[in-house]
Amino acid sequence: MLFHHRESPVLLAAAHACADLCQGAIPALLPTLLIQRHLSYTTAAGLILATNSVSSIIQPLFGHYADRLRAPWLMPTGLLIAGSGLALASLFSQYWLIACCMALSGTGIAAFHPEAARLMHEIAGKRKGIYMSIFSFGGNIGFALGPLAITALLLFFGLKGTTALLLPLLAMALLLFCVFKPGSTDKNIKSRPTQDQYEPTDHWWAFVRLTGAIVCRSIIFYGMNTFLALYWIKVLHQSQVAGGTALSVLLVAGLSGTLLGGRLADHYGRRRVVLLSLGALFPALLLFLLLSPLNIVFAWVLLILIGICLFAPFSVMVVMGQDYLPRHVGTASGVTLGLAVTVGGIAAPLLGNAADHYGIASALLGLAFVPIFAIGCVLTLPRERRLPRPTKDTGALA
Repeated sequence: MLFHHRESPVLLAAAHACADLCQGAIPALLPTLLIQRHLSYTTAAGLILATNSVSSIIQPLFGHYADRLRAPWLMPTGLLIAGSGLALASLFSQYWLIACCMALSGTGIAAFHPEAARLMHEIAGKRKGIYMSIFSFGGNIGFALGPLAITALLLFFGLKGTTALLLPLLAMALLLFCVFKPGSTDKNIKSRPTQDQYEPTDHWWAFVRLTGAIVCRSIIFYGMNTFLALYWIKVLHQSQVAGGTALSVLLVAGLSGTLLGGRLADHYGRRRVVLLSLGALFPALLLFLLLSPLNIVFAWVLLILIGICLFAPFSVMVVMGQDYLPRHVGTASGVTLGLAVTVGGIAAPLLGNAADHYGIASALLGLAFVPIFAIGCVLTLPRERRLPRPTKDTGALA
């Protein structure tokens, strides 16, 4: 073993960054593909659909497979497939081949996430909140670096420079193969057993309600991520540079919120932290969307608060989903990290249609009330102290 179990969470977070580097690079790759491959806006958007839909739909399937067979090899293999799909997409000129390669990349992304999240859950012991927040933090970093990396490669090497993304992915894949080789993860986990790691039964109905809350949170995220810059320019009458800066501020604040949420959850309880975050998000969003251009300084302050409250509950809800399905941790990870998030993203085009008809301010104002539905879902979830007491049945995760 090259890494002690204490360093393994850092490695998993770094690997998560590499996986989401591929996801973040795709939107920045589209303009070049659109010009050099003579694509329309519709066909270009179809490439995003090909990647995201394949990734989100099959993630629970990979999770189910990981639950049954414990497959750490899915992580390095997924990284290599994700990078290879992007590299091949830059080499082909036929649209259907490009779309297939994008779908291949999405398959690799889907293969990585459930097994990585399952391993993080098992390694974490009693500190699941902070460990999963570190894991999510790595993904957020990778997603943010993706556009920067692909833009630099395109600038210096052209479209074929995309193949250079394979280098860090190959290095990380080799490291994962060495560290999480068959039997090594089980040995590490057994060396630090925790009673709260084992739940006697799955709580599917609670998991379904939690998934509803994750979908609501995803709707808000995609809405803000898609329309914040435009809102900053058209409603608050700021410059284009200020609009882009506002989006960066939201994401940077979200990074802080990710780590903060995990730490608070370990100390004060997961359900309580999720409720507090969503409860603060509702008035912050509502007040932000009612501000006039004269209150731009206050808008910046509220934007930071929105970023923290929006990102703080996500990794915590992933852990809650894993705890509700202790026999199917990989499946829970696939749904909460993939399927539920993408389903929430379907609302972005609907918000765009509302903005076309009623204005962007009115469309986003409706978004401010979505946290209420999320809060309603979370309030129905069992309190942590009411969950059945853990047993010593070590076969519960088999």
